[in-house]
Formats: sequence, C-alpha cells, structure tokens
Amino acid sequence: MHLDHLRWLGGPNLYVSRPVAVARLELEELTGRETTDFAGFAERLVPLLPGLAQHHCSAGRPGGLLRAMARGTYFGHVTEHVTLELSSMIGREVFFGRTVWAGAPGRYDVILECPRDEAPETSVVEDLIRLAIRTVTELLAGRTPGLTAPLSAIANAYGQARLGVSTAALAEAARRRGIPVRRMGHLNLLQLGHGRHRRMVWAAMTDRTSAVGMEAAADKMLTKCLLEEAGLPVPSGYVVASADDAVSVLHDIGGPVVVKPLSGHHGEKVSIELTDPAEVVTAFREAATVCEEVLVEAYVPGRDHRVLVVGDRVVAAAELSPARVTGDGRSTIAELVAIANADPARGEGHDRPLTRLTLGDTELAHLAARDLHPGCVPADGEVVSLRRNANLSTGGTSKDVTDRVHPDITRLCRRVASAVGLDVCGIDLRLPDIGAPVPPDAGGIGVIEVNASPGLRMHLAPYEGSSRDVAADIIDQMYPPGSSARVPLVTVTGTNGKTTTVRMVAHLLGQDGRTVGMCTTEGVYLGADLLYKADASGPRSAQMVLGNRAVEAAVLETARGGIVRRGLGYDRADVAIVTNITDDHLGVDDITSVDDLVEIKALVAEEIKSGGHVVLNADDPRVAELADRPSVRRRKPVIRYFARSGTNRVIERHLRMDGVAYYTEDGWLVEAAGRRTNALLPIADVAGSFGGKADYMIANALAAAAAARALGVPASMVAFGLRTFDPHRCNPGRGCSFRIEETPVVVDYAHNPAAVAAVGSLLRRVWGRDGVAAVTLPGDRCDDLVMDTAREVARCFDRVVVYEDEDLRGRRSGEMTRLIIEGLTDVRPDVRIRTAGDLKDAVGMALTLAAPGEPLLLLYEKLQPVADLLQTLGAARLCSPATEGSG
Repeated sequence: MHLDHLRWLGGPNLYVSRPVAVARLELEELTGRETTDFAGFAERLVPLLPGLAQHHCSAGRPGGLLRAMARGTYFGHVTEHVTLELSSMIGREVFFGRTVWAGAPGRYDVILECPRDEAPETSVVEDLIRLAIRTVTELLAGRTPGLTAPLSAIANAYGQARLGVSTAALAEAARRRGIPVRRMGHLNLLQLGHGRHRRMVWAAMTDRTSAVGMEAAADKMLTKCLLEEAGLPVPSGYVVASADDAVSVLHDIGGPVVVKPLSGHHGEKVSIELTDPAEVVTAFREAATVCEEVLVEAYVPGRDHRVLVVGDRVVAAAELSPARVTGDGRSTIAELVAIANADPARGEGHDRPLTRLTLGDTELAHLAARDLHPGCVPADGEVVSLRRNANLSTGGTSKDVTDRVHPDITRLCRRVASAVGLDVCGIDLRLPDIGAPVPPDAGGIGVIEVNASPGLRMHLAPYEGSSRDVAADIIDQMYPPGSSARVPLVTVTGTNGKTTTVRMVAHLLGQDGRTVGMCTTEGVYLGADLLYKADASGPRSAQMVLGNRAVEAAVLETARGGIVRRGLGYDRADVAIVTNITDDHLGVDDITSVDDLVEIKALVAEEIKSGGHVVLNADDPRVAELADRPSVRRRKPVIRYFARSGTNRVIERHLRMDGVAYYTEDGWLVEAAGRRTNALLPIADVAGSFGGKADYMIANALAAAAAARALGVPASMVAFGLRTFDPHRCNPGRGCSFRIEETPVVVDYAHNPAAVAAVGSLLRRVWGRDGVAAVTLPGDRCDDLVMDTAREVARCFDRVVVYEDEDLRGRRSGEMTRLIIEGLTDVRPDVRIRTAGDLKDAVGMALTLAAPGEPLLLLYEKLQPVADLLQTLGAARLCSPATEGSG
C-alpha cells in the first residue's frame, strides 16, 4: 500500500464544509483483502492505538470501527481511522473521515478533515498518512511499529503549522460573528471580511494599529517619556551603554533597580530587585546580549498586573506570578518541574495557554540565592519560585482580576493607551492592590511597560479565575456590532452560459452604481479593468476578488475543476445561480456521468447563506430538483426559478405557492411573485440576443435578472442593463458577430453538444441556412464526448473546417482532428470536411466555402488569437445581426 498523491481542498467541498485533504491510496497487494483475512490484526492494532475503540465509524456510536473490522473491512478504510487517531494523539483534533473508491481496483481516496486555520498544504497531514500506512503494513508483517519518535516530530511540525493562541482565538471569535476568516500563508496573519469590509489582524495587532504607537511601545525609554509628559506614574530610569554606567544609576536611584534590554520582549533577560553592584553588572551583561542599550530603572514594589485595553475600554486584567512549583513532600524540584510540564496546557513558546518551565541558568541562580537546587525536596504545600520576574513567556501564571479593577485604575490605563496611541495594548503595572483607588500622588503605582500586540492567552485561559473572551472584544472593535463584514456575493455555475451570466450580473450591478469584482474563465476584473488574465474560475481567483478592498459586490464564476480540486473560494454566497447541467468534462477528474456533474455543481446551492437566494433553471429537470435537496432546504433560501415560458410546470407550481419566477410571455421578460407579474423589457431588446432569437441568451438574461433583483437592483435598472449589455464590449467571444466582406461570422466558445446545438439553431433562425463551421474542441474531454460534440456540429453544418489549437491539453498532434472527423462523418457521411493547420488557415478555408451571405461559425480555444486575426482581416462588428440575411 502506498500514497500516490495528496491534494488539499481549502474551502467548502463535496464532502464537508471544512477544509480536507484527499489522499489517493493504492492498496497494491492488499487489493481485495479485508481485515478478516489477517488473523489477529485488529487485536494487535487496538492496543497500539487504544483510542480506536472509541471511533464511531458508520455505526454512529463508539465501537463502530471495531465491529467493522470484526466483520471485515478494507485497508483504505483502516488507514483513514489510523490517521485520525494519530492526529488526535498530537493534539490535532479533527473528526471527519471518509474513504471512497477511486475508479480502479485497489484505488481509494481517503478524505480527512483538516483544522480550519492550519497552514495551507503543510507536511503534517501527509506525514500522518504515511505514518498510518507504515503502521498498518508493519502490523500486517508481524512487526510492532515505533510511534513515539515519528509522532513527536510530527507534533513539533504541527506546533509550527498551527495558529498561535491569540490569533486562533481571534479567528474563532470572528467566525462566531459570521465574519469570513482566511489565514494568509504560513503566517499568523488573518484576513477578515470581504471586499470593502476586509480587515487584517496579526495576533493582537490590527490593520489600524498605529505604527508610531508600536515604535514608541518598543522603545521602553520613549514610552516612559510619553507617559511622564502625560502625568502618568512611571519609575525613574536611565538608558546606559556600559556596566559602569549601570552601577552609577543604581547609586543615583539609591534602592533596588530593574535591569532590562531597552527593546526586549517576553521578559527576556530582565533582572529585578537588584541592590548589589555585582548583580547589576551581571544583569547588564545579560541584557546587553539582547540589545546594546540597556534600561536601568527603579524597582516598584507590589504585585505584577497586566491590563488589556481595546479601543478606549479596559476589557481584562490579570495578576501575574513568577514560574513556580508546589511541593508534595516527596518529589524533587526537578521532578516537580517535569510533572508541571506534563500538563498539556504547557507548551513551547506561545503555542499553548502556558509555557513550559525550565531549569536554566537564571532559574538555577535564583534557586541558589535561596540555598536551593533542583535535587531539593520541598515540603508538602511549599511554593518554590523559579524566577523573580512574573512573565508567562518564562513559565509564569496568571489570575484573572478583571472584576476587581478599581475605576481609578481603569481611567489611568485608558490614559496610558491614549498617550502611546495604540488601539490594542497590554499595560504592565506594579501596585499593591488593583482594587484600591489611586492615591492623589499615584504613590506606590508604576506603569512598567506598554505592549503593542499583547499576548491574549493570560486572559483567555488564566491559571486561576474566569476566562475573558478578549478576542471577541478586539473583533467588536474592528467590526462594531451591527456592521457588515461582507459584500453581496453571487456565484454562478453550470455547464453552458456561466461566463455570460457572470458578466451580465456584474454589468447589472455596475449599472446600479456598485464597484464589482468579477472572475471568469477569461480573468479577474475590477469593474472594466482586467487585473489578472487567466482561467480565473477557481477558488484562488475568488479569493483575489474578495480580498480586494475596492470591491462592493462580487460575482464569481465557479467551475467544476476548482470545486473538485480545491473546493470553493468562499464560505457563503448571497445568490447562487445554476444555469444548466449537461454532458461536458466527462472523463476528467474521475467524472464519468452527468450525475457526477450534478453532485459537483450542486455545491454552490448547498453552500448558500441562510435565507439567501438560489436561482435555478426550471427548464432543466436536474437543476430544478436541486431546490428539494435536504442540504439546500436546510438553508431556507428563496428559490427563484427561470424558464423560457411561464407554462413550465415547475414555474406554475412554484407561483401557486407564492414563489418568485422569471420567464418570457408575449414577447416580454417577466418577473412574477405569486399572482403578481411585472414586465421587465421586450425580449428583442436584450442585447446580444439577436433580436430575441438566441434562446440561450434569453435564459442567461432571465438568470441575471433574478440575481440582480435578489440583491435589490430596481426593475428599471435591470431593464436598462440588459439593453446595454453589448456583447463586443461586455461579453467578448460569446455570441459575437462580425462581417468579413459578404460573410457574417459568429464567434463562440461552444464546446459541448448542447452548446453547439444552441448556436447552430440560432444561425439557422437568423440567416435561414446551415452555413459553414470552423471547429476546434478542447482535448481534455473523453473521446466519446468529443465525438458527440462533432456529431452535433454535423447536424447543424454541411461544411466544416477542422483545426487543432496549439494547446492540445495532453493529446497527440492529429488525434483531435481524427476524432472530430469520425464524429462528423458518423451522422452525416456527405459532410464536406477540410482540415487546416492552424486558426488562420481554418478561417481562410471557411471563408472560401461560404457563399455570399452565408454565416460562418468560428469555435475557438483561446480568444486573443481570434481577436487578432479578425482585426487583421478587417472584420467589422455587427451590432444587430437579427436584421441580417434572408431568414
């Protein structure tokens, strides 16, 4: 058994709304074998991984996996559960898994949930799967695999890959508010919200945090000056550059002092309550290893406190205690440290609520000063401090005292935050009692430091006292209650008409005065500006649009490939449109039938926001039925059907239930809600519809009108937008008509049987004759689909020029030409066929085959070469082709 490949689906996907990894497993010699074929396998596996006994599996209750193995189950399924259990053992709590057949004997896809904010495409999940495979195969070979060392290495990698405590809390708080959250790469940087409401936060530093305030907070002496000028209590102190100067300051202050790096952090190399010159010299040298400039200041007696200010509010306060252990009368100090570090709440750095205790030089010196060493056994209940300074980063603990903060202290801390100029700051205070009023002279109180981007863990998970949801306070500061974090979002999927419908919806919203971000198979746009040229119908392009702060509304083409390979690029849409579902992309990404396409494209309707709008084609039974899916109905969306006629049975039934629908009647586009109707505009006025003869364009217009109306665009503006949707300007390459001398030329991207049939029918209706076709088809479809599309070409055209695009999409040269010709002659043996070497030759041949006034249909793969060629040939745009020809 081996791992063939792995892919990540970062957004909602076909399996679950959360991120997953999909591992392709090849079982090799285990193909067709089950757990019951290997006596004693389960009995060896479960003692190694006892947690497997609690796995529910399909039974829905603990023990389900054990019963499945006892009955006999395949080893892809076993590997899924072993991976989940190994994940749990490193603290990576995920629960969803599924194993599905992947189209060949012994080939399975194992789908495994990933933490929402795990760094994208980290090696952790792959390492876990490979360890699971090794565990299963070694047990089958009669060996006991060693798990401790590899699990420890994976755990360390996971600690690096996941968000820090503060950032993770902010992400969770944002999601509780319904705010979209996206982690940016491997950083602790979060993007919150969409479009013009997008904000950024990095731990407790927001995109509104003052850079000047951060610089001031980082320079402890500058902080002291700012606070002193504001009349706030700070200990006296001086910056020194030598040990001799440090000793001089000790003498000048005349009492205990604190020595610390001027720009240090996390309590690193801070020495407190020093009275002996030799101690000061040693402390200076330690501090100078962090920063050349060292601050020596008066020691303020009292207790250490951290007060968190968000905006102009004190939201939490904690009393801090130095790292310490409590004796039990039996264990040594070193053993007590090991016992404390076994607490899963303690970790390295800042990845857990508490930091591991250490017995380094500082701790050993502190113990020695009290005539103690790591081998001493403290009495039962005796508290032994390991350091003087109280800091969580050095193993200290916190006690919540928020409810005890005196109003005087609250006012003092608000003044501190204002003086430094930070929207979120942690203020370090020393004072006897945080619940007591501030004396008139502020005696006994000292503001020790002001921290930009303060750690939140001491408030989120204090060692003692109540936890405080300070992350929610920061999110509320960024997005005050009642404010929006999203922009209106429309997503469009289907087989044909996606790009046109996206462009049309964007045009309608733009006419309504909104700055629209749009992604299509042609690229990413902001209004009329092309920002990124590519096939931009996947999640990366969606995120590009939603991350643009100029965007006021987003319209996203959501294609099959992006859904299958990466998931959706958003979490909830306001409006989801499904245009139609028919044969296309069969043979790609394990898609073998139209039913497979339905399952994929249904995701956009299933992931609609609660109470959103789902726009469905009532003329397509597969699409119309999506409204009845439990996963769609659970969202309680407004269903807006569209159809070519109001006599459609789905439409009639829907209107009887006071639903909303869009259809054509008596030559008009009509909006109906129950018994009320509103004529929007004449069909013939829809731009690009060839005077109303292009049925597919009318269907696109109905879908676009439904979406625009769902987002509040006035009916009059919808009518105006549909009239002004000039295909050459707004929809290049889709149903665009030109004239080259006496020959009308229609350029379209039809690339499947249904699309070719629709365009072929249109040309007959407009020009009254078959005309000529110059054809190329995408090579990444299966042979049967290519030939079916070619057959449809032959049904519509008696003269065809076949050419191959430069991008063969994995095909050999000449292969597509052969398949297309076979399809053409299969249904029309007398069809006249020419083969061309390239696009230019194909158009030239087609023009010679066409009689004056006969239409030419040009199908293409890439639009730019077509545009360049038409310009070279002097093609003139036709804006009203419905009046052309003899038909």
